[in-house]
Amino acid sequence: MSEPLYTVGEIVNTHGIRGELKVVPHTDFADQRFASGNQLIIVDVKGTQTPVVVQSSRLHKKTYIITLKDFNNINLVEKFKGSLLKIAASEQEELEEDEYYYHEIIGCAVVTEQGETLGTIKEILSPGANDVWVVKRPMGKDLLLPVIDEVILDVNVDEKKVIVYLMEGLLEE
Repeated sequence: MSEPLYTVGEIVNTHGIRGELKVVPHTDFADQRFASGNQLIIVDVKGTQTPVVVQSSRLHKKTYIITLKDFNNINLVEKFKGSLLKIAASEQEELEEDEYYYHEIIGCAVVTEQGETLGTIKEILSPGANDVWVVKRPMGKDLLLPVIDEVILDVNVDEKKVIVYLMEGLLEE
């Protein structure tokens, strides 16, 4: 399979004895990703890929309890603990304009509107009202950029470049 794979969840534990898995979602489309009949790929710590089909799922607190077709016993799913659930790139949802997948944003160079390079986006946080992009600076501590229209002026995922306006107080050494 040469198509890139993208993580949509992490299997953190089993649930009960009937082969259910407890999954922490890593996607904004968890209801769709874990819907009955959807195809996923389990990638274990060794990199082994196991294609699976979701039989059923339900939200439980902030995790999903998922049953996979043909895996109806705890002994069959125990080995998947710690594995990632992935999808092929072709399975990604089409996004609205000005919406991006995490993998498109992480690794982008961050440049001020004056052309000063600030660093590279290394992580995305979701603390509340808006996301925060964590920028790894060449020197100094990380820069936290709130993802709001006043700060993020332009995103070009093809060029892996984000142009920003630094509001007062954002760049503190």
